[in-house]
Amino acid sequence: MPTIPPEPHRARDMAESFGTDPERYDRSRPSYPEAMVEAIVAAGPGPRVVDVGTGTGIAARQFQAAGCQVLGVEVDPRMAAFARRRGLDVEVAGFEDWEPAGRVFDAVVSGQTWHWVDPVAGAAKAARVLRPGGRLAVFWNVAEPPSDLAEAFADVHRRVLPVSPPALGSAAVGYSPFTAKAIDGIRQAGVFGEPEEWRFDWARTYTRDEWLDQLPTSGVAARLPAAELDEVLAGTGAAVDAVGGHFVMRYTAVVVTARRDQQPHGVVRR
Repeated sequence: MPTIPPEPHRARDMAESFGTDPERYDRSRPSYPEAMVEAIVAAGPGPRVVDVGTGTGIAARQFQAAGCQVLGVEVDPRMAAFARRRGLDVEVAGFEDWEPAGRVFDAVVSGQTWHWVDPVAGAAKAARVLRPGGRLAVFWNVAEPPSDLAEAFADVHRRVLPVSPPALGSAAVGYSPFTAKAIDGIRQAGVFGEPEEWRFDWARTYTRDEWLDQLPTSGVAARLPAAELDEVLAGTGAAVDAVGGHFVMRYTAVVVTARRDQQPHGVVRR
């Protein structure tokens, strides 16, 4: 059964599996707290933003609403087509291979996607397209359900999956392997200041149907055989029904960010 590998940027088939149902992805995936978007925008030198792995444009539309001029870069043409229908400018490419054609930007952002990018090559490409003083900001929503539901969800996943999806782990540690690799890649690029980690807590109430709607959009669940996915959905739905049919999910938006130096202080690896 599929799991997220230790080097997810090498798992291209899983990385490109999200476009099977872009409509579901867009309606069911959580957005990001406005305070996070505002902090990233305020820390950059201007409005020109590249959104890496823009998907259906969930984060990109938030940056647009904050006054940014956003260009999406998306490897999956199905996701890119959906984002274009929502009014976004999107170019189809893996970020490492994307050709900026001499364009320069004030910020490079990436929501829930940077672990699918080679952390060293991605940071080097970001350094290439950022103006001096520009900002790289990569971020993830880490979900932490109520303790009783967390245990019930874990029981369901243990019955069907070898591991639970990372988004259902503790907010304190859920994506720490991804953030650690992002930080290391930024340092290796040699042109950024010391990376910082920002955290923004927020919450969202889910009904049973809303939570079940988003479960198949995860990289793990999307690749499950139909019978196993049905078992996960049935068990998860029963768990939510047992607590009244709705619950509050606590999220932490975890941001790894760094400012591109005015002058390189090392070697940019391309």
